[in-house]
Amino acid sequence: MTDGSGADAFAEFLRELKDRSGLSYGVLAKRLHMSTSTLHRYCNGDAVPADYAPVERLARLCKATPEELVELHRRWVVADAGRGKKGAAVPPAAPAEAAAPAEAAVPAAPAAPAAPAEAAEVTDVPVVAAPRRPRRTALVAAIAVAGVLGAVGLALGLPSGGDGDRGERPAGSVSVAGDDRAGESTAASPSPSKSSPSASPTATAKGKEAGREVSASPSAQSSASTAVPLTVSAAPYSWESPCSQRYLIDKPPSQVPPPPLEQDAAAWVAATGAVSSGEQFVTLTVQGTGAETVVVKDLTVHMAGKRSPVAWNDYAMGYPGVGCGGGVPTRFFTVALDATRPAVVPEAGHRDFPFKVSESDPEVYYIRADASAYDVSWYLELDWSSGARSGTLRIDDAGKPFRTSGNNGRPAYEFPLGGEAWEEGDGSS
Repeated sequence: MTDGSGADAFAEFLRELKDRSGLSYGVLAKRLHMSTSTLHRYCNGDAVPADYAPVERLARLCKATPEELVELHRRWVVADAGRGKKGAAVPPAAPAEAAAPAEAAVPAAPAAPAAPAEAAEVTDVPVVAAPRRPRRTALVAAIAVAGVLGAVGLALGLPSGGDGDRGERPAGSVSVAGDDRAGESTAASPSPSKSSPSASPTATAKGKEAGREVSASPSAQSSASTAVPLTVSAAPYSWESPCSQRYLIDKPPSQVPPPPLEQDAAAWVAATGAVSSGEQFVTLTVQGTGAETVVVKDLTVHMAGKRSPVAWNDYAMGYPGVGCGGGVPTRFFTVALDATRPAVVPEAGHRDFPFKVSESDPEVYYIRADASAYDVSWYLELDWSSGARSGTLRIDDAGKPFRTSGNNGRPAYEFPLGGEAWEEGDGSS
């Protein structure tokens, strides 16, 4: 299959998978629970899915290999990052005469220039009503006010890096671990700062997709010239397979809803107060914000707390008797949370850091963190460099540490396929 980037390359990949399967658009759409026209639009490049989940289901229906699944995900990330850029039109400017009515009272511009940013408080700029004047005078005054206020707003609101002004809130958070300055690494901050959302891969708070492609970019406290040149999407409730995913919940079976679909796992976890049981599968998507190459130097794990495992009931997401499968991704790492000094270790046969990313060449890292003897709170730190700049990003769960608890000896429950209630299981599904 040919390489490429953007919506066209993504659509081309989908068409190749579809054609190879021998299945019609109608058959595939029915199995995917979507309209035939929607599937046509995805495969023709007329639309990019907002979520990766239906794309992955389509690829699996078409018997995609693990390598093809990784490549498809990479292309979807790039296509989603370019969403809205194609064909964007700039609305024409309104005529100058319409900008200010003849009899409007116009605020006068402040006499003094704006104060330096560190002392400026723009919330209380004095405004004085001007007397009625001819239209031309009113227009000139309005333009002067707009210029002054715009300059003050620009001074206080310089971009913090990334292309993160889409107004979407991530479910998996990436926090800056300190300021990002040219030529020096940054130290971890004691508490995560607010993160601004990223334009790559998707930033919908994944009740939509299990936190699966939820995205966040760091909030850098520096000028645009030293902005962090990459974004990270953290999906803390991905499933390696439903059969391996379990959650501990401090509720009896009668008060726990049926297992969710993977794309709804984040909302289900929040509603039930669940904690990942035995292991947690975290997906990280790292992408540059421009053409420049960014080196992802290392990924380290840090402990925020370690306690005895919670004494809660253990609920399996897989249905008993239903087979589960999945291939090992190309960037796969494990973390033994019970260890004295847990580390991010590549799976046997897989590469270790460093890696390189750019806007057109993202990377996806899969982290399987396991715990049996403790209830562990933890987070990750990603070290990066680009030219003379370097920095560290904290990766966590929406400003909170990830949390994974051992489940040894806990009462286990399973939900039969087509059943109506949880039943006792053996804890091995």
